[in-house]
Amino acid sequence: MPPMFLQSLPATRRAQVFAFAVSLLIHALVLMIPRHDPSGTASPPRLEARLAKTAAPEAVSAPASSAKAAKTKPERARILTTNKPGKTTVAATPKWSAAEKADMNRFLDELDTQAKAAPKPTLAQRSLAMARDQAREQARQEAADGASLELRPNAAPPDPFSLEMYVDGLVKRLNRSAAFVKNDPRNKGIRAAAVEFKLNPDGTMKFFKVVNEGDQAEEIAFVKSVVERSIPFSPFPEDINKAARGLTMRICILPPRAGEGGFGFSRSGPGRGC
Repeated sequence: MPPMFLQSLPATRRAQVFAFAVSLLIHALVLMIPRHDPSGTASPPRLEARLAKTAAPEAVSAPASSAKAAKTKPERARILTTNKPGKTTVAATPKWSAAEKADMNRFLDELDTQAKAAPKPTLAQRSLAMARDQAREQARQEAADGASLELRPNAAPPDPFSLEMYVDGLVKRLNRSAAFVKNDPRNKGIRAAAVEFKLNPDGTMKFFKVVNEGDQAEEIAFVKSVVERSIPFSPFPEDINKAARGLTMRICILPPRAGEGGFGFSRSGPGRGC
């Protein structure tokens, strides 16, 4: 049918139909080229891929990011916690040093006070030195003062000034008692004599003995009467009581010398024994 139709048409008309058919064929061929097919097919997958990608990040990436954030936050917190002590120590160092300076000042002040209080141990050391020289001190007292202490075990000697004051009190009491006892100076001998009496801490007499009678029998009787009249003496002071359990007094009876006179008891001077 188409060839017969083309033959029935005039030549010019057939050329136009042929040209039109050729153009249609060319357009059809152009339309059938694969370039249009990939573009047409690629666009739907791109749309589908975009939809899938957008859906996947919304559902999956959000928890991952939150988990990462949760993981990173504790790490940062740990870093801060480790750094905070360092910062606090660095910041607290000046304050601690200031407080330490104050403590050191107080400590130094205490050392100063202790250093100022150092003389007390030196007094104890002097007492120990006196204890070491006890024998020599007692000998000196017997020759000079006429008094010797019987120290307690492991006891330090008392204060010498306290002992001196107590002995002075004993001598004064003997002189007061001697005023009430009769004595004839004409009965004195010409040789030296010595007697001793020992006192207990309460002031009572433990014994009275004659060390050297010489030719002073009358004077020894007089001295014994004076001592017995003076009893009891004053109790030992506290420091002497802690140090000694007895005090021995030696009384020397000396013949009168030229230029000497008077009556009563007195403490003998240094170098003058019985």
